[in-house]
Amino acid sequence: MSWSPLLTRSFDDSHPQTITLGHPFVDEYLAFAGARLRLNSWLAVAFDLNVFFSVVGKEPEAITTADVFAFIKAQRARRLGPKMVRLEDGEAGLSARTIKRRLASVSGLFAYLLVRGDLGVHHNPVPRGTATRRPSGRPGRWASPLIRTPRTLPRVLSPADVDRFMSALRTHRDRAMVEAMVLGGLRRCEVLGLRLPDISPGEHRLFIAEGKGGHQRSVPVSKRFFATLSDYLANERPQTDIDRVFVVLKGRRRGQPLSASGLDEIVDGARQRAEMVQLTCHQLRHTCLTRLREAGMALEAVQAQAGHRSIESTRIYLHLANTWLVEEYTRAVDAIEADLAAPGVNLLPEEL
Repeated sequence: MSWSPLLTRSFDDSHPQTITLGHPFVDEYLAFAGARLRLNSWLAVAFDLNVFFSVVGKEPEAITTADVFAFIKAQRARRLGPKMVRLEDGEAGLSARTIKRRLASVSGLFAYLLVRGDLGVHHNPVPRGTATRRPSGRPGRWASPLIRTPRTLPRVLSPADVDRFMSALRTHRDRAMVEAMVLGGLRRCEVLGLRLPDISPGEHRLFIAEGKGGHQRSVPVSKRFFATLSDYLANERPQTDIDRVFVVLKGRRRGQPLSASGLDEIVDGARQRAEMVQLTCHQLRHTCLTRLREAGMALEAVQAQAGHRSIESTRIYLHLANTWLVEEYTRAVDAIEADLAAPGVNLLPEEL
């Protein structure tokens, strides 16, 4: 049977309380996911499932692995101009990361339906990968990932670009939010989630109560940020019962918490005024963490500042911090050249 999903949301105090797609099995899973996931992840899962079932057009019980491969093909279809491809992976359709995330959402749905065991679903149609020959003695069946995602380095801003962008911001509030990202390495959601009790001006620290994955941490931030924040709180922030630090300054939502789309609009407007081609909130965070590593901050300390659960996520800044690689290479080459210059060192084997 065919089925066309319809994404609907009910709100309470501007936050979604229920998200449905119009199918009892899928809606039960979304309710289950909503109790486990943070808001952005919940919305992403709902959107991914909406896209999948809109493309496939079948009920969950009728989905096969062939349908999953057809979905992948459709997602990879050319969506850019006839001669345009992304530099990172050479593809013209959706990025591999986006497709992989959508498949993970679909796989999560079927894993839930399988565990339930009473909804007529008997297998997960999303394979973990494709089977290939493995060396003898290696455990496991799946060897090749279903979607290969390139490991690309994020782009960072030069000091001149940061100064140009900061000059295009119009309020102390906007500058404080940007400085929290470019000087403290905070994520966009962490900036917007800050509450007044989370600020410790005397210690120049911020308590991140709503970090990624629900993890909390306390991080130091530059005195420059706290000076800008003080100007905002003293001169711009309207009187309101809301304890969120960053609120709307004008209009019908004056005094209400600033939304993610509102912050993106502020950043995009300043980027255009500064005549910069590309700049995002996450790029500001990457810039901060890269500069901290270049300045000699230990990788473990960068990990703590960033709020990474795994050190592997932080190692990318070893590649972004050019000075670290240059210094390590220079030190090693100097040692090699010193050995080669020693008397009696023969650079070629005797038989040559």
